[in-house]
Amino acid sequence: MSYIAGIDVGSTYTKAVILDEHRNLVAQAMVPTGFRLAQAAERAYRRALAQAELHEQEVVYLVTTGFGRHQVPFRDVQVTDLTASARGATFLFPDTRTVLDVGGQTMKASRLDQGAKVKAFRLNDKCAAGTGAFLEKTARYMGFTTEDIGPLVATSKKPVPISGVCAVFAESEVINHLSQGSAPADILHGAIVSLVDRSLQLMKRVRMEPAYTLIGGIMRFETMVRVVQAQLKGPVHVPPPELVQFVPALGAALLGLQRWQRRQQEAARQAVRLTPAS
Repeated sequence: MSYIAGIDVGSTYTKAVILDEHRNLVAQAMVPTGFRLAQAAERAYRRALAQAELHEQEVVYLVTTGFGRHQVPFRDVQVTDLTASARGATFLFPDTRTVLDVGGQTMKASRLDQGAKVKAFRLNDKCAAGTGAFLEKTARYMGFTTEDIGPLVATSKKPVPISGVCAVFAESEVINHLSQGSAPADILHGAIVSLVDRSLQLMKRVRMEPAYTLIGGIMRFETMVRVVQAQLKGPVHVPPPELVQFVPALGAALLGLQRWQRRQQEAARQAVRLTPAS
């Protein structure tokens, strides 16, 4: 059995997955990225290998993606995160035509054709208010951790409006709401609604089409998915919680498997051509 690996070196976390040659997921691992990108990629990869009880020699092809994809010296090839996300999303949900990816530092929307190729895409600006980092910063300011966000927002009665167009102004609004006695759950709910508004603007700019697939770490929060679904007025696809952050890494591995199989087929054809006629 041969195995293929995909590594997504993201701005906040680095994810690694390993597939077998039949496209079965055999391992996945995630570590904080930090400032040493190559080391983060290696740590995630080693954890995935250990989980699958594999030796490095058994992995025949490795593809990297994400903003740090160029920094991994042991890769075979690198692909953009948009391309990898498109392949991973359509593998999980073949009817996907629009992908929204909201991570810790970035937000991306892309429209795909029937062949899973990216036809249009838009990225958020550099403001943290357009990413998951704003939710985490808001939670920390109020004394909560990232893990508290989901359970806390689930208790919200009504979202408090957060209209700031950047993280600095939005934080001022949070401070003001707290001083007026607003519940932390309602403030976080309002921050999610604000984040969804920004994400929908990106989706509109790529001329979004159903079916919609939502990926990225922020999609772990049920309220985020629910608000997006309400705004789109229709169903959305969301990978299971254990996979929602791994879609680009999965897509990278799938692309690697496709390239490796082509190499194998070409090698077989070459062998046939070089075989002497009897």
